[in-house]
Amino acid sequence: MYNSIFFLILIIPVTGFLLERYLEHLNNRMWSDTLPAKLKGICDEEEYRKTQLYERDNKRLSFWSSSFNLAVILIMIIAGGFSLVDNLARSLSMNLVAISLIFFGIIGFASDVINIPFSWYDTFVIEKKYGFNTMTIRTFITDHIKSWFIAIIVGIPVLGLITWFYYKTGPGFWLYAWALITLFSIFINLFYSELIVPLFNKQKPLEEGSLRDKIKDFAAKSVFKLKNIYVIDGSKRSTKANAYFSGFGPKKRIVLYDTLPKELTEEEIVAVLAHEIGHYRKKHVLFTLLFSFLLTGLMLFLFSLVVDSPGLSKAMGAEGPSFHLGLIVFGILYSPLSLLIGLGFNYISRKNEFAADKFVRQNFKPEILADALKKLSVKNLSNMMPHPAYVFFHYSHPPLLQRLEKLE
Repeated sequence: MYNSIFFLILIIPVTGFLLERYLEHLNNRMWSDTLPAKLKGICDEEEYRKTQLYERDNKRLSFWSSSFNLAVILIMIIAGGFSLVDNLARSLSMNLVAISLIFFGIIGFASDVINIPFSWYDTFVIEKKYGFNTMTIRTFITDHIKSWFIAIIVGIPVLGLITWFYYKTGPGFWLYAWALITLFSIFINLFYSELIVPLFNKQKPLEEGSLRDKIKDFAAKSVFKLKNIYVIDGSKRSTKANAYFSGFGPKKRIVLYDTLPKELTEEEIVAVLAHEIGHYRKKHVLFTLLFSFLLTGLMLFLFSLVVDSPGLSKAMGAEGPSFHLGLIVFGILYSPLSLLIGLGFNYISRKNEFAADKFVRQNFKPEILADALKKLSVKNLSNMMPHPAYVFFHYSHPPLLQRLEKLE
């Protein structure tokens, strides 16, 4: 049991936890008791103070949540908890695919349940304290039930097929799994707004009027085909304002949260959407999709090289190799490489954000987008003065001040 892999899967999550705490410490050092000169004209003293308090409360919850989850993982590894779940799954079925599904079902359900208290505290204490939460307890409960339902309906077929590929095709299973995940990802990207979103929110076409006309006029001016503009009832969960694009090709659509018009003017909403159109025009969406496909293929290929290694399952206290225990161990071992890949992706993503802002500067009104970004940052209590190291590790979008500087 106590092989080199065993100690690695203990060291890696602990190192990740300590790194995260250090980055948060650096971030905290950026706080000040007075409004920084760079933020004057963006927010006042009271708003800046509220942003810091909100950040502090969220980081405190993150610390306790991360500490608890780390402790659970370490206990499961050291005490052979994963092996016990494996034995339980094997006692319920002789079918290898069913064993893996039962194993992941137990682990996934237990993980979600033990994290519900943290999610509840975040929603009904922190978010409520700062005036964001509008979710009822009933909605909170039904959201979790619906999420479990989706996990069952979607997870069982996909995970079951991948496991079946492994036991039927051997080392080449990763190619079949890669093709399946790629096709599934394309399907979800195309039909997410039509199949998944309606389970949680109501969507309706944006009513005819000046806002819709302005959006369509800019889309036409930008040679961007767009006919699907929807409003979603985001206010049933939060007062935070947001908007997003989903799908691609004929299935692409703009979705505006119903809270957005309360915070931004029509021109500011068009500026925000112009930024998103910039991503499409510059092929950022296509690049991200292709990158995710390649990354999935790399991960599956590396997994195929080690999944049959007895050392993986042995590190979990099991006698012989198995697909599900191998996947758990590989997931931990892969995390340092995943971190490095994530750093590269975040760097490219931040460059893409600047490029999309540049599209607005060239095709719309940069000062309008700047005003919108300021309002949204203040309204959502975003950290407007993050530490550069924290940005490097975590931010897929540049901090507000950097974006404003580029827009000007």
